[in-house]
Amino acid sequence: MSFDFEKLLRNLFEVGVAAASPSVQMPVVWQNQILPWLGNVAPKRQKVWVFGAGKAAASMAKALEDAVEGEKLTGFVITRQGYGLPTRWIEVKEASHPVPDVRGQQAALDMLEALADVPEGEPVIALISGGGSSLLSTPEQGITFEELQALNRSLLSAGTPISEINTVRKHVCASLGGKMARACKAPIFQIIISDVPGDDPSVVASGPFCPDSSTYSDALTVISRWGVQASDSILSHLRRGEAGQLEETPKAESAAFARLETCLLASASTMLGAVSNRLEAVGYQVLSLGDTLEAESRDVAAVHAAMVKQVSTGQKNWPSIPLAIVSGGECSVTLPVNNLGRHKGGRNTEFLLALVCQLGGLNGKWPIAAMAADTDGTDGLGEQAGALMLPGDFEQATAAGLNARKHLDQHATADYFEGMGRLLMTGPTQTNVNDLRVILIGEPLSPSD
Repeated sequence: MSFDFEKLLRNLFEVGVAAASPSVQMPVVWQNQILPWLGNVAPKRQKVWVFGAGKAAASMAKALEDAVEGEKLTGFVITRQGYGLPTRWIEVKEASHPVPDVRGQQAALDMLEALADVPEGEPVIALISGGGSSLLSTPEQGITFEELQALNRSLLSAGTPISEINTVRKHVCASLGGKMARACKAPIFQIIISDVPGDDPSVVASGPFCPDSSTYSDALTVISRWGVQASDSILSHLRRGEAGQLEETPKAESAAFARLETCLLASASTMLGAVSNRLEAVGYQVLSLGDTLEAESRDVAAVHAAMVKQVSTGQKNWPSIPLAIVSGGECSVTLPVNNLGRHKGGRNTEFLLALVCQLGGLNGKWPIAAMAADTDGTDGLGEQAGALMLPGDFEQATAAGLNARKHLDQHATADYFEGMGRLLMTGPTQTNVNDLRVILIGEPLSPSD
């Protein structure tokens, strides 16, 4: 009986998500970091204010409530539609992602107003995770909300890296790039679940409570570099900022950040470490490429495929089989304008189908299986978290008349894996540390572990 690669791959996704779960990490952070901070900055507090945004905001709020004893919590968080959870004290609001809607705009305005009203002697806990940029989007004066929505669509479809997308967002939104911290007079303890390569807090959700080192000039450079379509109002706003006619985003020396503490609750490295430990337990050597990969999905797939070919053909100076290649980070997909919304797919199914095309003709003695999925449970357009590639799939697809190259060229990548019955459907996972990619070469040595 052949080894069940599908079962192992699905288990690896579960292991990675569990390692980044707020319910696992929050009690430790509450006891070891937040309580001492509260005793220092607000020993006579009457309540603790909680605000937040992101795909994991609801689960972070719930985990905080479960960890707290003897404190009065109040406030609200905003999360993606369908990602809400029942909470006792902290209100959970929902809005659209990745393109912002009026609910997110109103939530951003409400949060700015609420933060400004918090008394100086009462502490604020900020719960921030990936996805918060679009969920807290409200435009700067002179820019319409419709123009902001169109800008987001263009940034995403152009294949712009997330760090550069956020550079632009910080300079056209009134709520991002440290502007939430600037609005608040009270001490702030910021808890972050990172979905960005390198875990820079100022990049996660466009850093609403973090100092911003980027400039209006940087934002204009991003728009030019990636051919992003921006309205005349947006371009005028950015040019006025570049000319010094508008206030810059708050920088590290701003007094707003003297009262800020930041804690990283979970990240892609947390997830990759747990996945690697599981793989080693069943007998794989692990080659980890880290969590900082940022590039076009099919280009990243080509590099991964080249490694697989070297290993599976027994080239010198490569690890022996069985081997698992793992990586994290956030890739991108550049879409032609006439393709927007026509097919289902995302950066993970794009990566995996490009891998299928690269490895389809490889006839080695070692079975090869793979998975690419977003740890938040949603990859691009569609309801899938990602997809699986199992031994024998290329031949099965050929027999079924599925043309992998055609689907890849049309960016109909989830459609291909749906036809194969290989979509990974998880629903909201209540965390978000970005993408998990795993390639298995050979069967594990200890499959029963």
